Amino acid sequence: MISTDTATPRRQPNIREPSESAIAMLDEQGTVVGWTRAAERLVGYSAGDVVGRSASAVLPYSEEAPTTTAEFVDRCRARRGWSGTTTVRHRDGHRLDVSLRVSMLWGRGETVRWLVSVTDIGEASGEATNELVRESLLARVPMSVVVRDPQLRCTWVNDTMESHDGISRDRRLGRRFSDVRPGAEAETLEAAMREVMRGGPVKVHDHRTWLPSSPHREHTYAASVFCLQDADGQVLGVCVISVDLTESRRARDRLAILSEGSARLGGSLDVMRTSQELADLAVPLLADYVAVDLEQSVPFGEGPPVHVGATGRRFPVFRRAGLASIHDGVPESPWAHGEVVPWPPASPFTDVLRTGMPHLEPVLDTAPGTWLDEDPERARTIDENGIHSLMLIPIRARRVLLGMVLFIRTSDPGPFQEVDVLLAEELVGRAALALDNARQYVREHTAALALQRNLLPHRLKGGSAVDTASRYLPADMDHGVGGDWFDVIPLSGARVALVVGDVVGHGIDAAATMGRLRTAVRTLADMELPPDELLTHLDDTVQRLAEDDADAPEQYSPAVGATCLYAVYDPVTRRCAMARAGHPPPAIIDPQGRVAFPDLPAGTPLGLGLGVPFEAAELELPEGSLLGLYTDGLVETRDHDIDVGMHRLGSALAQPGRALEELCSGAMDTFPGQAPSDDATLLLVRTRTLSPTQVASWALPSDQTAAHSARHMAARQLTEWGLDGLADATKLIVSELVTNAVRHGSGRITLRLIRHQVLTCEVFDSSACAPRLRSACTHDENGRGLFLVAQLSRRWGSRTVPGGKVVWAEEDLAPASADSPAPGVPPVSAERPVLVSATAADSGVVAVRGPSPW
Repeated sequence: MISTDTATPRRQPNIREPSESAIAMLDEQGTVVGWTRAAERLVGYSAGDVVGRSASAVLPYSEEAPTTTAEFVDRCRARRGWSGTTTVRHRDGHRLDVSLRVSMLWGRGETVRWLVSVTDIGEASGEATNELVRESLLARVPMSVVVRDPQLRCTWVNDTMESHDGISRDRRLGRRFSDVRPGAEAETLEAAMREVMRGGPVKVHDHRTWLPSSPHREHTYAASVFCLQDADGQVLGVCVISVDLTESRRARDRLAILSEGSARLGGSLDVMRTSQELADLAVPLLADYVAVDLEQSVPFGEGPPVHVGATGRRFPVFRRAGLASIHDGVPESPWAHGEVVPWPPASPFTDVLRTGMPHLEPVLDTAPGTWLDEDPERARTIDENGIHSLMLIPIRARRVLLGMVLFIRTSDPGPFQEVDVLLAEELVGRAALALDNARQYVREHTAALALQRNLLPHRLKGGSAVDTASRYLPADMDHGVGGDWFDVIPLSGARVALVVGDVVGHGIDAAATMGRLRTAVRTLADMELPPDELLTHLDDTVQRLAEDDADAPEQYSPAVGATCLYAVYDPVTRRCAMARAGHPPPAIIDPQGRVAFPDLPAGTPLGLGLGVPFEAAELELPEGSLLGLYTDGLVETRDHDIDVGMHRLGSALAQPGRALEELCSGAMDTFPGQAPSDDATLLLVRTRTLSPTQVASWALPSDQTAAHSARHMAARQLTEWGLDGLADATKLIVSELVTNAVRHGSGRITLRLIRHQVLTCEVFDSSACAPRLRSACTHDENGRGLFLVAQLSRRWGSRTVPGGKVVWAEEDLAPASADSPAPGVPPVSAERPVLVSATAADSGVVAVRGPSPW
């Protein structure tokens, strides 16, 4: 049975010269009518065995997809021939992998014959891929075929022959070669034909000629002469197969050069750089001008890919990514790198997009009525630069259209031919592999960067406590983004929390884990925990995440672990409490430029589950001190250990008076000329101190007079600050907080007002029991105080401190009108009262933002 499926060839062919091929001739129905000795040597059948029988006895064979001889002939007729790799059956039963080529021959009266040329490609020899591809290209070079009878008269000829010597089919049929082209060349070739018919070996005759299509270029041909036999082994005539060695040698030489240079195409994951290398490689070896246009999802890594054949309603957008020309300034291109390249709907570009097949215009037609009528800018460029021949080759990978490559000839007078298309396809195919790899990387890298950008803070708010600046630099192209994060979290009492952390690993998994940990830190920071306690809770969170991932049904569970440094700075006392979990210590630069890396307890990285408690340390910082919080990617490289990097970072930051942004930029380049092997993160803060005039504090008696005294002192202080508009609300808040401290606390009571970006009221008592809102019934007499505090403040909460707790509430310095309650807050209703319970059973930490959600 016969198979003609070449979609998945078994291996690349290794085509030899036509003189080494086995030749068979079939009639129009696929019956063998002529056979050669080379064919007998290849498949083991003599002329008597096969002549007069169907070609299916020995020709293309496949058990997976068998077809009949008639179907094979129909396909060959539809394609006017066929070529590819397949399997034929030897007489002893084994199969041979061959390169097969079927040429359509014409005789008198439009009758048809088929000439089959078969070459054994044998087992894969392990030769270089370049050599296999070179021979594959040569196998597809146009081949002219003539069959002559014993009197050397032409009986059958293919269409290619006329293009080789300019002699028409009608003029050639029935005549000898010496009749249509007399001369010494014809006499020599006919002598070779007679010798082959007398039983001599296959002859190869080289001759030179000038083609009508290119009268200024001499062409060299190799004519191989075979003897055809009938069923009785008698001579039927000769078959002469000619190959244009000029074009094949040009293709061979060009491909050899391009193959050596195309190794550069896979050396980068930058799609724009690869595109430019492709253009530089093809000029001037293959074209005078080359433009590489990429579908915009390829360089940007965003948007759905364009599939071959799926044009849809919206035309894909292509951007110019590579340009090369033999002329300075690339005058052939109206569009520069990165610009969108428009194409009219009725153009070769659309056909290539729809079919995924290359387009060849040997002679570019600029006459009226062509597609260039809709593209006057391109038509003007063609006229001005003498563009006369064009190839458009799609860049394809896994059914995805990555872009197009435009090949143009201007100075070279020769038009592009089919062999040039084959060469261009091979070159673009190699570039497509590199571009597809780069596209996959860009898409993943872009997604990870987008995720990380969205998870990192967009704007840092240091409030009245610190000025801030930050930088984040992803790792190099080999490692991608990682799990570094930083944050500045406003706390009550004008304080601020400073965070920097580093999650194990790189890529989207690390970025996603970073986002989860950053959210956890913010949640724990709202609970007003000291640094060591916060890291303990965060360590538990990381361990739970690792346990959840380990229980996931997926086979792959990413490693979960992180380091973290957490600090809380108080601008009132200028004290900064810090704790770290396996993270490098911060750099502290005093106002005089002296650098220190405090010896903080190191702690263990998060998620190890060792149970070692974290320890906090507290430092007093002069006003204007600079703190540098960083990840190890900034101070550690493959060539330098972390101590060298920390020293360089300290030196870069020890420049008093410079702006934070300038310091950030300079510090990120501590190892110039070296790409980081890990993410690099830097958070700089310069401390501020609240003026004593911004803070007022009073000790209150622990009796029933405390609330009255607190209201009086608070109102007087607000008058001094020019905040009389807040007096009524503040007196109510102070009264409720102090009353609760008197009722439920013990020992001394302290009231503190802080005027910074908001007005903060703080009440300290010695009780460790934190207040909590709860619903009150209509018959309850107490418990509505904190409900009023929640209504009158922007947010409120409590935190534990040594010796007790602090309950605090914040007010905006420019309060809204009393007639306009905050959005989403219902008016106070006696039917739905809220009670406050401050029993020991209700102990806990509460931080409510805005009006109470309960």
